[in-house]
Amino acid sequence: MSPVGPAFALEKASVVRGGRVIWSHGDLSVPLGDVVIVIGPNGSGKTTLLQALMGLVPLSGGHIEVFGEPPRRGNPRIGYVPQNYTATVGDAVRERDLVAFGVAGDRWGLGRLRPAERARIDAALVAVGAVALAGRRMSSLSGGQQQRAAIAQALVGEPDLLLLDEPLANLDVRNQHEIVSLLGALRRDREVTIVVVAHDLNPLLPVLSSAIYLMDGHPHYDHIGEVVDETLLTHLYGTPVKVVRSAQGDLFTRSG
Repeated sequence: MSPVGPAFALEKASVVRGGRVIWSHGDLSVPLGDVVIVIGPNGSGKTTLLQALMGLVPLSGGHIEVFGEPPRRGNPRIGYVPQNYTATVGDAVRERDLVAFGVAGDRWGLGRLRPAERARIDAALVAVGAVALAGRRMSSLSGGQQQRAAIAQALVGEPDLLLLDEPLANLDVRNQHEIVSLLGALRRDREVTIVVVAHDLNPLLPVLSSAIYLMDGHPHYDHIGEVVDETLLTHLYGTPVKVVRSAQGDLFTRSG
């Protein structure tokens, strides 16, 4: 039977950290299979939202449910790619080792992996198009290749929800496009719900179905066509934002 219900939902949810309200009155429901961008000004609590979904940050009020259950640390149904994750990886770590860590945990080392675990690692590398790089050291890979490896590690547990914090940061335009295409393929082939924190809507617009925007201290959710709106984005960022349609009919935003 196909799963039903939302991927996750907030009801009157709020988070307080260090005595400061990060966001409050969160009421939203994200359908299964969405590719969602999380946007908002710096300090509005975008990463905090991801952490709340993973059970890493407790709510100060209200409720969150992920696949119908309260958030919990180590939920195997969630894969997570932190911002700048690969920058912390040691120089000697190979790409396959990094992906293996996602399934082996503290049983570090490929020699200790079971056949089923090896198969999941292989499948994750295939899914991100990184099989040819498996034996390369992470330090020798480009930024886009490293990001593929980080996504493969998040996929190796075969999650139903994939959370990515600024996956396009520090990538050139070509690598941004390749990662965006990869996310679209993962949504199609693995039927995974994807949530991406990002500052720039434009590179992700081809694959987005909806957005969570943190405005006036509250999380809001809507279809992407309703969010790509000059009035809304200008209010959100506190600076003029124009929405432009290209000759081919594609939308993009620009400041000023």
